[in-house]
Amino acid sequence: MSENGKVVISVQNLVKVYRMGDNEVRALDGVSLDVHPAGFLAIMGASGSGKSTLMNILGCLDRPSSGKYFLSGQEVSRLSRNALASVRNRFIGFVFQGFNLLTRTSALENVELPLIYTSDVSSHERHERAKEALERVGLGDRMDHYPSQLSGGQQQRVAIARALVNRPSLLLADEPTGNLDTKTSIEIIELFHALNRDGMTIVLITHEPDIGTHARRRITLRDGKIVQEEN
Repeated sequence: MSENGKVVISVQNLVKVYRMGDNEVRALDGVSLDVHPAGFLAIMGASGSGKSTLMNILGCLDRPSSGKYFLSGQEVSRLSRNALASVRNRFIGFVFQGFNLLTRTSALENVELPLIYTSDVSSHERHERAKEALERVGLGDRMDHYPSQLSGGQQQRVAIARALVNRPSLLLADEPTGNLDTKTSIEIIELFHALNRDGMTIVLITHEPDIGTHARRRITLRDGKIVQEEN
């Protein structure tokens, strides 16, 4: 099933071990999971449960100690760091708790950034794709604004537009509402729902149960294992 591309994510018996001196910490302990196209999954759990470690592996930022990870049908668990970076740039968009915007750069220029080092995208196309992404997140009238001129929710929308500009098949959101008030958090989650309805596969990491309930599917990690799954 994982090899034929019918799932966006397929992880099989993932284990991640960190060595700290003479001690071994099993941050992930046999996690298996499939995510289908246009899925909306929340990965939940307390601090230290393994959700950030799982996020890093799903995002091709790290490799498991053992187990397999298929992304869009390609096994990526044993790729070199350079090969992982290439896969990451082609398939994955990231949204983080900190918006990570350049303060002296307009919203449009911030969104263009991931395309600057893409040799087959002209400056005109880069500009047009960034405009399209900002319009998609409802900021078509804020393109020339700097982060200091935008609210927290608007800054996160710019960050989401930046994640979309490469047209990824998978959006990974790590505590994307952590710096936002309740009302703004719900607006960001509603934006994720709209993207999901348009076919985007979304994996959301959160420690906030009320945010997690907005996903169509939820798993809870504890001590590196999936202890609960809800649809």
